[in-house]
Amino acid sequence: MEQLGRMSAEEFRKAEKVPLIVVLDNIRSGLNVGSIFRSADAFRLAKIVCCGYTPVPPHREVLKSALGATETVEWEYREKTVDTIAELKNAGIEVFAVEQTTNSQPLQAFSAKNRNTVAIVLGNEVHGVEQEVIDACHGAIEITQYGTKHSLNVSVCAGIVIYALASQRL
Repeated sequence: MEQLGRMSAEEFRKAEKVPLIVVLDNIRSGLNVGSIFRSADAFRLAKIVCCGYTPVPPHREVLKSALGATETVEWEYREKTVDTIAELKNAGIEVFAVEQTTNSQPLQAFSAKNRNTVAIVLGNEVHGVEQEVIDACHGAIEITQYGTKHSLNVSVCAGIVIYALASQRL
């Protein structure tokens, strides 16, 4: 890690974070959750909020794919995603679902630069972000796709969006 210039877990916890929160809305797979933790660690995100039946540490699959990121990334569990969004909005945080919707904007057109903290909501592997959750958000962001498939794995999607938004702030 020294040769790569990476910080220690203690240094990570003390470091300034990118003002981006990831909200996980009923993710099924602990492996996906762990992968999202790793992406959050890679870009020093502020926090992950796991909602509904999303598995949380110390779930075996989460730990397996997180490779220690559950020890560095701040996280919490909340029962209801809609309530979490309301709390975030009340704290002045802009919340955006990552979902293909009628009014979603392409990721490449979304700017996080002149915003305070932003939260993104990622949804279930089969059903996506629940409609009531989308309705509670300030808006929606989607990753433009050019192939025959209409969706990406949620951890891949998270990595793309986290990279794009964090890169604007780092």
